[in-house]
Amino acid sequence: MEPSTDVRGGLLARNTALNLLGQALPFAVGFVTIPYVIRGLGTDRFGVLAVVWLLLGYFSLFDLGLGRATTKFVADCLGRKELERIPQLVWTSLGSQVAFGLLGSLLVGALTPLLVTRILRIPPALIAETRNTLFLVAVGLPLVLATNGLRGVLEAFQRFDLVNYVKAPASIAVFVLPAIALPLGFRLPGIVLLLVIARGAAVVAYLICCIKVFPALARKFVYERRLLRGLLGYGGWITVSNVLGPLLNYMDRFFIASLLTITALGYYTPAYEVLIRIQIIPASLVATLFPAFAVLGTSGSAERMGDLFTRSLKFLVLVLGPVMVLAIVYAREFLWFWLGPDFAEKGTRSLQFLALGVLINSFAFIPFTLLQALDRPDLTAKIQLLLLAPYAGILWVMIPHWGIAGAAAAWGLRATADTCLMFAACLWSKNLDFGALFGHRLLRAAGLVLALGIVLHFARLGPDYWMGQIILTTGFFALFAGGTWVLVLDKTDKGFVTDGVDTVRAALTRANAVR
Repeated sequence: MEPSTDVRGGLLARNTALNLLGQALPFAVGFVTIPYVIRGLGTDRFGVLAVVWLLLGYFSLFDLGLGRATTKFVADCLGRKELERIPQLVWTSLGSQVAFGLLGSLLVGALTPLLVTRILRIPPALIAETRNTLFLVAVGLPLVLATNGLRGVLEAFQRFDLVNYVKAPASIAVFVLPAIALPLGFRLPGIVLLLVIARGAAVVAYLICCIKVFPALARKFVYERRLLRGLLGYGGWITVSNVLGPLLNYMDRFFIASLLTITALGYYTPAYEVLIRIQIIPASLVATLFPAFAVLGTSGSAERMGDLFTRSLKFLVLVLGPVMVLAIVYAREFLWFWLGPDFAEKGTRSLQFLALGVLINSFAFIPFTLLQALDRPDLTAKIQLLLLAPYAGILWVMIPHWGIAGAAAAWGLRATADTCLMFAACLWSKNLDFGALFGHRLLRAAGLVLALGIVLHFARLGPDYWMGQIILTTGFFALFAGGTWVLVLDKTDKGFVTDGVDTVRAALTRANAVR
């Protein structure tokens, strides 16, 4: 089977819709279960669980770029019809990832006592429990890396359907398993053990899917050390991004736990987890844009690439803009309804800063992907490296003075600088024409979102009863949707929307038929 090199909007819309659906379901489950888990564990223990989620997300630093390299190299083999090279390429990458994961497990295990007693301000009563929990997290590291490699194979074959059949349940398990374990009397180590077992099941499922797509993988197990040099060579700068990207995203929580308390981290994390997971939308989009940009870059279709870049950016403005405007305007009401008055009192300002930062940072996904697809991952890594020290300094100054709101504001400032530099790098490297940033009614889209924010702000000052606010907000969103359809979307955009909706409807229909 050969992967499609088609970059028509319909194919990209379908793949994006599949990715979005596969990530939206875990987001919805997490939204429902997090309050229950907080009440069951208590704020301190939930802070420790937040550290566990942080570490599981940051384990990609041990990947050394092999996940993305696997996708690229397997796709290259399929494009050149060199199918016989795929098994040795896949098993070399996978074997190396597992080996690196084992080394990482030893490192994390060795650092755990220092992390628990010196770096994080863990309450004395939780030190032993936290130590055992982090030891179990270290055990799961090889499994995390194995999923990266196997998922990369499926992405090279453009099998985003199979990717999401495995990824969605595995992501849901992160939230559901703690909720199930609590009434059974599990403590933190038991909960994390369940998470590690679930990750192992995901590895098995990915492997079965890979063999289904390319049966030759089950017939030929070959490890070629010479291939590893090429894989690591391509992944070198990507490795730097894999290290710095999560570090920049998670550094605020490390500083909060170190400069404030683990309890403060418990107040900060729920809003952060909800908002950062909204980035499943740009992440779903760029997962399909990466091969499309690579194909267009190779064929020299600069105009088509600029068209795709601008339309993708407009999509993010229209989809994420209204959501984040709503989060900023109704931050206090949202926290009060979801987590109670205590969280609303302590977390409203940080949620507002984070919402603005996440919106701005989401736009950086597209130039970031363009640079990596066109063989300039060095620029993305250098930008992240440039921001690292100033961001740490800002956190060090702002958190002691303004608490978790200062951490959120610092995160937003860093995200804004990152986004501006990514766009500047695309223009400087001549991978993007400046005129592309103003095409396809992009400015109209931004103006419409800004108008929505202004209107909602003043509407909030109107009726002081919740039903009136809901009616007003719903009406303004309906006007926004109508204005978008008439004033912003052209014929091509409307076709993308139709294709995406059809894909989601078909996926839900199949799921109901199976059930």
